Amino acid sequence: MQIVIYAIPLLCVILAGIGVVRAFSDKNSQDQEPMDSQASISDIGDEQEDENSPNDGSDGLLADKPEEDGTKDTDSDKNTEKPEEKEDSEDAKKEFTLADLDNPNGFDERPAENGFVLENEQIDLNGLDTTCLDWGQGGDLDEYNRPAGCMQYQEKYGMYNAHFIKDEPEKKVIYLTMDEGYEYGCSDRIMDTLKEKNVHVVFFVTKPYAEQNPELVKRMIAEGHEVGNHSVTHPAAGLPSQDIETQTNEINENHRYIKEQFGYDMHLFRYPAGKFSQQSVALINNLNYKSVFWSFAYLDYDVENQPDPAESLQKAISKLHPGAIYLLHAESETNTQILGDFIDQARAQGYEFKVFE
Repeated sequence: MQIVIYAIPLLCVILAGIGVVRAFSDKNSQDQEPMDSQASISDIGDEQEDENSPNDGSDGLLADKPEEDGTKDTDSDKNTEKPEEKEDSEDAKKEFTLADLDNPNGFDERPAENGFVLENEQIDLNGLDTTCLDWGQGGDLDEYNRPAGCMQYQEKYGMYNAHFIKDEPEKKVIYLTMDEGYEYGCSDRIMDTLKEKNVHVVFFVTKPYAEQNPELVKRMIAEGHEVGNHSVTHPAAGLPSQDIETQTNEINENHRYIKEQFGYDMHLFRYPAGKFSQQSVALINNLNYKSVFWSFAYLDYDVENQPDPAESLQKAISKLHPGAIYLLHAESETNTQILGDFIDQARAQGYEFKVFE
């Protein structure tokens, strides 16, 4: 009986001790849970970072690729792009490529603020013919209404980056070009029409023209037109009448002026009076230019004897052909009047307008 009396208090002590040990163990377990949870979150973050990390050696560039379908991504992990990185991605998306030159709508919408730089293959000028030739498209036409002379000269001089026509009979495309030797108060109205019709052209300017009409040149560039080189002095006898050094200065001096004053690189050249030689087109190529002639032109440059607008419009429409390069003088009041109607009627016949690149 005495053993039972002493055993009961001992059993109570043992049970109390077990309770204290269990309580202490539970407390330690609770204290460790936040640390375990924090470690778990960190592990998840590491796993997500591993999933987004490219394993193809692309240095993480794929992670910054902007969405292309315009849909909003609701995954918060994909919206952690930094503002400056997003801005850079949008700029990269708008970057001009040569594919932009063939816009499916027929209009060149590429940014023209800085022009375009060519790196042509250099041609040996030694032994090339220096005979001065007067270009004119002639009256003989092929089955596509294209001047036959353009096709012959394109085949003969195309190797020198000279262009008389675009040899694309399957494409009803027109390339408008405007020569600017001096200003006669028409250029602003011409550009108003071009802007209204959403058409871009090449304006070939001389250095004196650019010096005397800087605001017009700025507008040409700002509105997406190409500015081309029409020489410094516009020699009446033609570029081939000059020696190589003088011809080179005619192009480079104008190029430098436009670059310095407007931050624009020209890459298209129009021969004064259309007078050229085999050697001169090779020289223009070596100066990293394309020579642009024409497959349509008419007597529109005499401001004191302007042709009838209705007759001129009919003539321009009757000569429509695929790959046409139209030369119009921007000092012509007749051209200023008929330009909008010409664009509308050409489009009505299935033609589209692109800027010559």
